Amino acid sequence: MDLVDISPSKKNPRGNFVGTGQKQIIINLYKDKIKQQQENPDSPKLTYRQMLLEISKSSGIGQRTIQTTLAEYKKKGTVSSPNKKKIRPTILEKVDSFDKQAIRRKIHGFWLNREVPTIQKMLIAINEDETLPNLKRSSFRKILKDLHFVYAKKSRNSALIEREDIIIWRGKYLDQIRKYRSQNRPIYYLDETWVNAGETHSKAWHDSTVNSPREAFLTGLTMGQKEPSGKGKRLIVLHIGSTDGFVPGGLLCFESITNSSDYHDEMNGSTFFEWFAKMLPLLKENAVIVMDNAAYHSVKKDRIPVMSWKKQEIINWLESKGENITYPTTKGALLSKVRTIHTDDHEKYVIDEYAKDNNKTVLRLPPYHCELNPIELAWSSVKRYVRTHNTTFKLKDVKELLKRGVELVTPEMWTNFVGHVIKEEEKFWKIDNITDDFMDEEPEEGARHILTIGDTSSDSDSD
Repeated sequence: MDLVDISPSKKNPRGNFVGTGQKQIIINLYKDKIKQQQENPDSPKLTYRQMLLEISKSSGIGQRTIQTTLAEYKKKGTVSSPNKKKIRPTILEKVDSFDKQAIRRKIHGFWLNREVPTIQKMLIAINEDETLPNLKRSSFRKILKDLHFVYAKKSRNSALIEREDIIIWRGKYLDQIRKYRSQNRPIYYLDETWVNAGETHSKAWHDSTVNSPREAFLTGLTMGQKEPSGKGKRLIVLHIGSTDGFVPGGLLCFESITNSSDYHDEMNGSTFFEWFAKMLPLLKENAVIVMDNAAYHSVKKDRIPVMSWKKQEIINWLESKGENITYPTTKGALLSKVRTIHTDDHEKYVIDEYAKDNNKTVLRLPPYHCELNPIELAWSSVKRYVRTHNTTFKLKDVKELLKRGVELVTPEMWTNFVGHVIKEEEKFWKIDNITDDFMDEEPEEGARHILTIGDTSSDSDSD
């Protein structure tokens, strides 16, 4: 009996994996068709397309899958098992930087109100906030660790405070920015963002407590858009500004290639340096340039060899430091020698040194402190303009709207943005003093401890 006369198989659901067993059925059906044609030369010959159709009816598998399976079999003589492993995003990838920033501000809000933030209190506060993701305790701990929070455990209670190195970093930053302002040095702020071709108000985050766009700027509730609205292509944007407004000629705008969920993936050290070098002459003398710590901002002047380097590259690096190499040698031995060498250039960044050579100073923000960068508020204004006037959703039109939105951010607006950031800086001084007072209080019983998030002993904190 011809196989095509059998009742048709149940159709394979669209999107389901086709395993090696099903692929082998395809091969067997194909071989049987070939055999039938060879044994019955007088019967009508089937074209390859007709053969694919009949095999599809018999197996319930789509013609495209059958075609790729046969092509694989003809090329390799066998069929492979499909990759069933799904790449699932981690909680740190699901919760974007916008939400992480909001979580950190919420913890700081507790300290400003002189209420001790504990795990349980913060979980309740976050999960009751409709603008933030609903988190489980284990996921929240991972986010806290990523934000560099630790437990300050006293008696039976444990409060959330930031890691000591972050507090020190922030303190140094606040000291430096105050000093530069007192010296009347011109201060510029730079940052990157994206603008989606589908920018529209319907996808923008909205806070019902804000009565006007201007109030949103001045209260700090709008710190950039939460996520790309709509689908389609995206522009990566880089600019710099001060209380004089955006720097004329400082705009860099290019189309995203990967449309990665993180726009930072689109930039690299060479692209940023090329822009930075062209931009420096546009700034005032003795200027201070505030930026974050993105990887492409932080390319080391003297890269240190690692195992991924080729052996000869490591040898060349060592010889450039005046080291004599004894042959034969191994990578391990060479890297061991690398670790014994220390030069000042190891800790220097290409961007910082280039700025210094041009009578400018780079000042780096602490991690996850975008509220200390007034350009975030400027981006909010630009994106609001794009969303309001975007009717074609074409990238070339969005690019023109972007340029116009940048032009509409006036020096007066920038002055207000910087003034708002100065108020945020004062909040951080208060937070650090309040947490110091908390840590200086004598515990009711036992000693106080600083515990890393994730320590077994810190997971059972009590309220």
